[in-house]
Formats: sequence, structure tokens, C-alpha cells
Amino acid sequence: MTAESTLLLLVRHGETPTTGRVLPGRTPGLYLSERGRVQAERVAERLAGLPVDAIHSSPLERACQTAEPSAVSAGLAVHEDAGLIECDFGEWTGAALADLTGLPQWQAVQHSPSTFRFPGGESFTEMQARMVAALEVLRSAHPGGVVVCFSHADPIKAAVAHAMGTHLDLFQRIVISPGAVSAISYVEGQAPAVLMVNSTSEPLSGLRLQ
Repeated sequence: MTAESTLLLLVRHGETPTTGRVLPGRTPGLYLSERGRVQAERVAERLAGLPVDAIHSSPLERACQTAEPSAVSAGLAVHEDAGLIECDFGEWTGAALADLTGLPQWQAVQHSPSTFRFPGGESFTEMQARMVAALEVLRSAHPGGVVVCFSHADPIKAAVAHAMGTHLDLFQRIVISPGAVSAISYVEGQAPAVLMVNSTSEPLSGLRLQ
């Protein structure tokens, strides 16, 4: 990795009491579970030794709560960024996943998401464009720096797919676990380079040695 590169780390928030069971979307007041708090602390530990320039987070509580230990460790403030927010699931917000998976529309969500809009909410195409635009702003604002972005599974998957040149219809093949880190490197005039996807274990300081 060259000195001119800008490194964006995309971190999914930690587990909540509804993870894997409900589609919470932008519902306010959802906080991390005990396991999620441990995951948030683990992210902060993994960032040790990495020169972080800024920390940005989705405005939702579960993302800001995940970002807080990393901000404290880095001596930085958490900047809320609406561009990093969860997809607007519209009428599906708060629905149990077990109920949604039986709907005919669920096949489109899984296999042709570029054609799908959540009833009364956002389309996957809009979500991806929003997330990519937010990351572009952060990349441009911190040339040569390291920015940690706390967000949600679908926006991160969509951003990784875009960076890899993968069609949005295939983005569901990317797995982003609670508390996992993905890393994208940007060099002016070059295509982005995806350095890491869904990492949950190793120290992150080595990313500046690549």
C-alpha cells in the first residue's frame, strides 16, 4: 500500500437483541446486547497501532454505541453521518425475518436486488448510491488518511460490491458479520482495492504496511 492511499475501514455494528431475527431498519432506540458491547470493544482493540484520522458512524444508536470504544481509544469524536445509515426498509421495518422469507418478494431481495424497492422505503440501488457517495466524501476529506466508518450489513455489502466491480444483484453473496471489519484502499486515479472483507480477529495495524 502506498503512502498516498486513503484507507476506509467499514465496521458493522455489534449484535443487538434482534440480530438475525428482526429487520429493525431505522427503528430508534435499539442498543447493543452484551455480546455486541464485547464486539465493539474488540474493534477498538484491533485498531491499536493504526493511525486513525477520523471516526464516522451511522446516526443509529447501535452504530454509535459500537463506535464509542474506538473513538475513546483513538482520542477522537464520533461524527454522525447520515450517508452511513441503514437501508430504509419502509413497511418491512420491524418485521420478523421468519415472516419475510416466505414472501414472494423475498426472492427478489436475494437474487435480483437491483430491481427491488422496499414497500414505502428505499431501493437497494438508492442505498448503494448513497453509501458510495458518503464514502467518496470521506475519502476526499482525508487524503492519505485512515477513516473508520461504522455502519450496517447491507450498506457495507453494497459498498464492498461496488469497490470490487461486482453487480449489485450478487451483493448478497458477501457476508458481513456483527462487529466485522472490511477495508478498502483508495489511490487517486486508480480503482479501489478491497484489502479485507468480514474480518473479525486479526490486528488492523498491518493494513498500513501493505
